[in-house]
Amino acid sequence: MDDRLQRAPIGILYVSSDGIVTDINNTARTLIDATDDAVGSTLAEVFPRSVEDSLLIALEGESVTDTSFEEYYPNLDRWLEVSVVSTADETTVYVQDVTDHRQQEQSLERLRQERKRTAVIEDVLSEILAALVGATSREEIAKTICHELGDTALYEFAWVGERDVGSDELVTHAVAGETGETYAAVCDALEDDTVTTPEENAVERGRIQTVQPLAESTQVPESVRIAGFADGVQSALAIPLLYGSSVHGVVGVYASGTAAFSDRERTSFETLGEVAGFAITAARNRNLLLSDTVAEITFEIGDSSVLTTLSQALDSKLELKGVVPQGDDTLLCFVSVEDADVEDISDMALNNDGIDESRVIRESEVGGTVEITVQEPTPLLTITSLGGTVRRASFDSGSGQIVVEFPPDGDVRRMAETISREHDAEFVAKEERERSVTTAREFQDALTDRLTERQKTVLQTAYLADYFESPRGSTAEEVAADLGITGSTLLYHLRAGQRKLLDAYLDENTQSTEGH
Repeated sequence: MDDRLQRAPIGILYVSSDGIVTDINNTARTLIDATDDAVGSTLAEVFPRSVEDSLLIALEGESVTDTSFEEYYPNLDRWLEVSVVSTADETTVYVQDVTDHRQQEQSLERLRQERKRTAVIEDVLSEILAALVGATSREEIAKTICHELGDTALYEFAWVGERDVGSDELVTHAVAGETGETYAAVCDALEDDTVTTPEENAVERGRIQTVQPLAESTQVPESVRIAGFADGVQSALAIPLLYGSSVHGVVGVYASGTAAFSDRERTSFETLGEVAGFAITAARNRNLLLSDTVAEITFEIGDSSVLTTLSQALDSKLELKGVVPQGDDTLLCFVSVEDADVEDISDMALNNDGIDESRVIRESEVGGTVEITVQEPTPLLTITSLGGTVRRASFDSGSGQIVVEFPPDGDVRRMAETISREHDAEFVAKEERERSVTTAREFQDALTDRLTERQKTVLQTAYLADYFESPRGSTAEEVAADLGITGSTLLYHLRAGQRKLLDAYLDENTQSTEGH
C-alpha cells in the first residue's frame, strides 16, 4: 500500500481471495483496534464482530458480494460504515467511523418520540383535568384518574389510595389497567409495617416520588421489585393529592420503561395532584353547601395553634371572627380581643414565629379587632382544606375550642381524626344538626326587613346606574345628584346597606342595627 493510502482519512484493508489480510493502513488499525500482526491473519481474526456479521457474510462463498452497510460493533462501542469492493485478485474493505452521526440521529429520534409521548400525555392529563372540574365526590375523582391513566398504552396500571380511618395506612379507592402481580405486591407491602412504598413516602412528605428503574431501587420493597420484574414493570411514580398543607391521598402510576417519567412529565403530574386535591376539597365544600343537615364537631385545642399560644402570652380571650385562605400555607385571621390593648397584641403577634403580619382594624376601651396573617400549618387551615367550615372558635389563656361544620357523610370521622392526629386536637363532641332551607324569596324578604327605605333606594339607584360595574357607568357624584343628596351622604347609605347585605350573606347569626 503506497504512502497516500497509508495516510488516508478512511480505513483500508486488502483481503486476498482466501480471506487473508494482506495490507492495512493506519486509520483502519485505529478504527478496528487491530494488532501489529493483523497482516497475514484472517479477516475474521482481525475485524471485530457485529451483531449482523454483514462483512463476513459478504466474503463467504466462491465470489465476494460488493456491498455497503452501517453496523454497531459492541467490542469497539462504535458505529462503522463498511464498504466492500471486489476485483479478480483481491477485495478492498473501506471503513469509516459514523458514531457521531448515528448518535445525532438517535438523539433526534428520541426527541421526536419524547415530543410525541409528551403530546399524548398532555392530552390525557387535559381530559382528566376537564373531568375533575365537574366531579362531585372523591370516588368519582379517583375513578376518573385511574381509568384515564391505567387504560392508556402509556402506563401499565394506576391506582388511587387514601389514608384509612384512624391510621396512616393507605386503602385503595380505585385501580385500572394491567395490574399483574405488581399491584398485589404493592397492596401486601402497604400492610407490612417493616417496609415503605413510594406511595406512602409521597403521602408522608407531600412530594412526588419517582422510582426508575424499579428493579434497582432500594426505596421499593423487595417483593414489589420482584413482581415488577416478572410483569415487565420498570418505573413507578407516586403523586400526592394536595390542597394547601393537607394530603388527601396518592396516585400510583406504573410503567414498563426503565425511564418512563421525564422531568416534564413529573411537572405535569404535580399539577394533576394539585388540581385533584383542589377538586376533592371543592366536592366536599359543595356537599356541605347543598346538604340539608350538617355534622357539627367540637375540638379542644392545646398549644398546637398559634392563636392559643398568643392568648396564653396575653392572658386574654381571643374570639375568631372569620378566616380567609391566602395560599397553600397562609391564613388571614380576623380576631376580636377582650380586656387587652390591641396595639400590644399586634406587637406581640409579630414576635410569634407562626405569625407573619398583624394589623389593628378597630380599637375600643375593652379591646378591639386585629387582622393576623398565619403562615404555618394550623388546625384552622387544615379544617378549611378538608372542606369544613369554622362556625365558632375562641382561645383563652392557653386553651381553645373550635366548632366545625362538615357534610354528614362517611368522611366526617376521617376528617376529624386527621385534625386530631396532625394538630394534637382533642375530639370533644359531635352533633347532627338540621339546616334551615331558605328560598330566594325568603332571603330577599329578610334583606328588605333589614334595610331602611333610604338604603334600599340608594342601593337600587347605584346598581341601576352601573355604579358597581368596572369601569363604573356612573360616579358617586352623579348618583348623588340623581338622588338630590351630597356625595358623603350617598357613601354613608351605601356602606350601611352593603354592610347589612354582607351580614346576611356571610353570617346568618349577625344582627345589624340601624345606622351600623
